[in-house]
Amino acid sequence: MAYLRNFLFALVFYGVTVAMVFIALLAAMFSRQALVTITLTWTRFHRWCASTLLCVKTRVEGDIPSTPVMIAAKHQSMFETLELVRLIGSPAVVVKRELAEIPAWGWVARRYGVIPVDRAGGAAALRKMTRAVRAITAEGRSIMIFPEGTRVRPGEQPQLQPGFAGLYRALGLPVVPVALDSGRLWPRKGPKRAGIVTIRFGETIAPGLSRDDIEARVHRSINALQR
Repeated sequence: MAYLRNFLFALVFYGVTVAMVFIALLAAMFSRQALVTITLTWTRFHRWCASTLLCVKTRVEGDIPSTPVMIAAKHQSMFETLELVRLIGSPAVVVKRELAEIPAWGWVARRYGVIPVDRAGGAAALRKMTRAVRAITAEGRSIMIFPEGTRVRPGEQPQLQPGFAGLYRALGLPVVPVALDSGRLWPRKGPKRAGIVTIRFGETIAPGLSRDDIEARVHRSINALQR
């Protein structure tokens, strides 16, 4: 049954996604707001496919922020990449540069507000990213970042990437850490399993903390659901 559910999910979700990419390409040429609307529609469709075809539900704990903040989330699967965009409501997302260089999709993603980061670019790359983030927050949108830098397996708790603290200091935004356990049901390899993914929004952390303090608090909070 699990393999049948996975097959149906892949057929329906990715089939519709191809069509939506072409629609997004057209919308991006005229209006960013139209592109944002299409993106949110896509994330809601993903939610429907996950819930209906895979029987993967979401349990949300804590308060979803309603004002611009930096969302610092655990990253275990593609699931939360789309689910958090749906829940928060069109945040800009900091991603590795390679994703923003995919032909056609990369241009649409940047137009939406995806912010590529060059991990080997040092201080110059951080300054460029900071300028892009400030332009987005001026529109009243939150920023979402996965401070560990990549997807990790359930139970893994790597240290945060150094660029997170630098961006935190440069922007002066409050941080909302997000813990989750999606990797139990949505592994990087192998079939997805039915069940409930918990997404826990932690307490808001004020700007102005030292690097050691912000990294320690965020690291502890995003790993609150790890076993």
